[in-house]
Amino acid sequence: MKLISVHDVSYFQSDTKYTRIVAAGRDWLIRRTIKELAGELDPSMFLQMHRATIVNLGAVESVGHDLKGHLVLRIKNRSEMLPVSQPYTHLFRSM
Repeated sequence: MKLISVHDVSYFQSDTKYTRIVAAGRDWLIRRTIKELAGELDPSMFLQMHRATIVNLGAVESVGHDLKGHLVLRIKNRSEMLPVSQPYTHLFRSM
């Protein structure tokens, strides 16, 4: 068992029957759904950006667009860029 502070979490992402926690350069799996987590996380600190992904706003390095013009988030200390789903774009346009 590993205790992970929510302040260290970059994002949560659905992974089949589990949720992947991406934090501090490592990934962990938990048996909680994104829907369950969304109801328990502080909305001033975490926002849903896709039906399968919740991001820590403090971990967002920048907001940009991919080659097709879709909104994407660059996460601090991570190489991947996360796509923002259309229903959630309004939450990130002002960042």
